[in-house]
Order: sequence, then structure tokens, then C-alpha cells
Amino acid sequence: VRDCIQKTLTEWSSKIGQDQNQETLEVLECTVAQAIEKINPEERDELKVSAKLFIVGSNSSSIRDAVDLACSALGVAQLDSVIIVPPPVEDGTNLSLEYLQPYWKELENLVQNKKIVAIGTSDLDKTLLEQLYLWAQVKPSSNQVNLASCCVMPPDLTAFAKECDIQLLTHNDPKELLCEASFQEVLQESFQNVKANEWIPLWLLRYSVIVKSRGIIKSKGYIIQAKRNAF
Repeated sequence: VRDCIQKTLTEWSSKIGQDQNQETLEVLECTVAQAIEKINPEERDELKVSAKLFIVGSNSSSIRDAVDLACSALGVAQLDSVIIVPPPVEDGTNLSLEYLQPYWKELENLVQNKKIVAIGTSDLDKTLLEQLYLWAQVKPSSNQVNLASCCVMPPDLTAFAKECDIQLLTHNDPKELLCEASFQEVLQESFQNVKANEWIPLWLLRYSVIVKSRGIIKSKGYIIQAKRNAF
């Protein structure tokens, strides 16, 4: 992820020129057009567009921004599936249903507004997944399990997922995909005139476009949003 961000910023910076690299800028839209392939509407039914959304330094209200930007970048009206990863809880605090609820409500609104077809979770154990399932109006369609935390799916989780028709998937993402310090380091290396410590990453969305009939990835990439806090 760090390499992708650095390469994008470096290429974008070289194209727009140094006159744009000023610390006075409040908004930087760093896009390398040729790096994103918009989906041909005639091929849309043959493709599955899925995303995993990592909330880094923002609240649940930014979920809509992330989905809207992904749809706009890919040229689609809706995403087929979105898996949410809320911000890490504070040390000594356990992940709870109350913590998840605001994020899930935002996803449910997007499903009801036909911006997303299916929504899923990541790294929930059987107890928390069951609590979410019983509370939610739009039920989770999937739950990702980290391969680093278990070599074999927990039997109770497997049984519950099967009973409720929840797909269990695996992933090997680190606990923190992009930290604030790492993002600021990349920013500082890419822009000479930017006060990197003023910029905070809000969320990171990883998308993939899969050809349904063949099960191959047609394209994939990242979209990130950050904000500037002037001290």
C-alpha cells in the first residue's frame, strides 16, 4: 500500500508541476487517470465489483464518501459487495456490537439506496457475528477470517455461518494496513513543500473487479482519502 501511494503521488506531482505543491492547498486530488480502468457498461453484468473499506481516522459518515468515490472512479452505479473494517479499538477494549453499529447502519443505508448489493464484516468471532446478525436489518453476507489468527476455521463460527448462510472468507491483511505515521512519511518524501504532519488518512478502500464466469481479476487498486489539520 505504501509503495502504491508513493508511486501515485510521485507521478502525479511530476505532472502537475511544483507550482501546485504548496502547503496552502486545502484539497489535493491526486489521480493518475491511466491507472484506473473504468468499466464498460456493456460488460457490467459480467463483472463483480467488490471492495474492502478500512476506516483509519474518521467516523462512520465517511463510508458514503468512500463508496461514492469508488463508484465514480470505476464508472459504475453500485458496488456488488463491501466489507467493512472499523478503526482499531483502544488498547484494553474489546470490539463490541455498540462499536460496530454506527458503521453498519451507514452500510445498510447504502444498500437501501442501491449503492451496494451485499455487505460483510471482517474478523468477527461467532459471538459478535451472531449479535450483529440478530440486530442488523441488512444481514452480513460474509465474514473474513485472518489466516494469521487461525489455521482452521473455529467450529462454532463455521456452524453459525452455515446456518445463517454467511460466507466465510480468509484474508492475510495486517492488523493496521496503513498507519498515520507511515502515510505522513510517504507524503513527506513525495512533496517538498507539504507539512506532512498536518495530513491525516481518513480511510483506505481496496477494490477488485472480477470476471464472474472465469473467476479472474480484471483490475484492482486502492483509493484513499486524507484531510489536512492546520495547527
